[in-house]
Amino acid sequence: MSDQKPEAVWVFPDEPKKRGGRIALIIGLVVAALVVAAVVVLFLIPRGDGVPTPSASPTASKTATPKPTASPSPSSTTVPTDLPTAPVTTPPPVPDPSIDAFRGQVQPRLDDASTGLELVQGQSGDAAVQVVDSLQNDAQNLASQPAPGSIATQWGEAVNAYAAKLQSLRSAYSGGSDPSGALGDAKAALGQLRSLVGL
Repeated sequence: MSDQKPEAVWVFPDEPKKRGGRIALIIGLVVAALVVAAVVVLFLIPRGDGVPTPSASPTASKTATPKPTASPSPSSTTVPTDLPTAPVTTPPPVPDPSIDAFRGQVQPRLDDASTGLELVQGQSGDAAVQVVDSLQNDAQNLASQPAPGSIATQWGEAVNAYAAKLQSLRSAYSGGSDPSGALGDAKAALGQLRSLVGL
């Protein structure tokens, strides 16, 4: 037993597998990606740069040419801007109707309101509510009419008061309560409107 000596055995690792297949696959994928990118670029370039760019470049050069002339034009642009600045904006609100002209605009609705309040006096229920609804629409139209500056504040307040009285009158008719007090208030508010325009 003492004669036996351990023998040295060389153990060689297995030879690595050839990776030629993997390398070929990677190269194939890279080539395919480059082909796809080239096709995409070819489709995009003719559409984007083929027709519009040549026409855009002359316009760009044309715009570049007037740019030097644009430096003198700021002074010319300033002149037209001074002319229309405030005067163009101011004229639309400025026209202030005279009392006579305003009276002519609102008198038909005020007359209809007087007639409607007389008419509703002899009605009740839904028929009366419909008449009051019509009067409320007329009141909204009266509120939208631009009043002369001399009575604009009083007109706005009087129209609001009249509209509030009409709402009370409508509530009285729709609720079935006695409308006489609300009707009197509405007539008084309408009288104030008529007196503001000299009716």
